[in-house]
Amino acid sequence: MVSVNYYIILSAILFTIGALGVLIRRNPLIIFMSIELMLNAANLAFVAFGRSFELTQGKPFFTGQIFVFFVIAVAAAEVAVGLALIVEIFKTKNTVNIDEVNSLKG
Repeated sequence: MVSVNYYIILSAILFTIGALGVLIRRNPLIIFMSIELMLNAANLAFVAFGRSFELTQGKPFFTGQIFVFFVIAVAAAEVAVGLALIVEIFKTKNTVNIDEVNSLKG
């Protein structure tokens, strides 16, 4: 059986890669993918901690999976709103570069 520490280390690595993607990249699609990577890293941590709590208590608990369900629902809403914003910005500004779109004026 794999220790929960390995899952948490993997989660931290994925979260770091996602955070670097948000901070370094200027393309909004890559930024959204990086945010999704960060959310999935948090999901992995939730499930790992839920599984370790289940093993210590000896009975099934689904708290980690319940949190993951809510995070996935929020991520789906974030993607829908974010992509709609990107499409509208591209229609008005003809670019999706974050540096060139620095105001919300029409």
